Amino acid sequence: MDQPPLPWEQVSREQVSWPVRASSAEPAERADAARNRRLLLATAREMLAEEGADKLTMDGLAERAGLGKGTVFRRFGTRAGIFRALLDDAERTFQELVLTGPPPLGPGAPPLDRLVAYGRARIDFLIEHRDIARAALDGSQPIPAGSRTLMSQLHIRVLLGQMDLGPADLDVLAVQLNAALDGPLLLYLSADALAEPAPRTAERIARGWQDLIRRACRP
Repeated sequence: MDQPPLPWEQVSREQVSWPVRASSAEPAERADAARNRRLLLATAREMLAEEGADKLTMDGLAERAGLGKGTVFRRFGTRAGIFRALLDDAERTFQELVLTGPPPLGPGAPPLDRLVAYGRARIDFLIEHRDIARAALDGSQPIPAGSRTLMSQLHIRVLLGQMDLGPADLDVLAVQLNAALDGPLLLYLSADALAEPAPRTAERIARGWQDLIRRACRP
């Protein structure tokens, strides 16, 4: 009896798209709404850089941006919504680098080099945005927003498929390698877990990822 396909096997390997990229089916955003969104996100980033995530409030953002409180509430809904929007915006930039940026993260490098570069870049992204991800939690999510994505797993699966790994079960291997990138998510939940500077922590985890990939993907 045939086994039902696993969730990631139902998505075409040749048509991988990422989760927060705008779809052509989405309604076009009004010019004034788009302008307000850009202003609010830019202002929120300034406030984060100056005062940190704990000091960013809906009222403070509205005042700093020179917009009404109603505009901010309609755009984000809650304070956590501000941080989700910031995380999504950063995720779009990250995804563009993976899809169209220079190699080895972007297209044009050997798949092994791209896989190493992807993991290193993803670890840097997760640690860099740990405070935003923590603030994006609103109690309804068991793990931080943007933490685990099917498309990240599929990207890994596509790169594995471009290598000569013999009889390996590439679907399961993609799941396991993707899970290895969940390690930095612990840093989302407690900034105190960073016993050393974030860049040093990121580099240690990234070296571990590189070693794991080069061992797991030996022909």
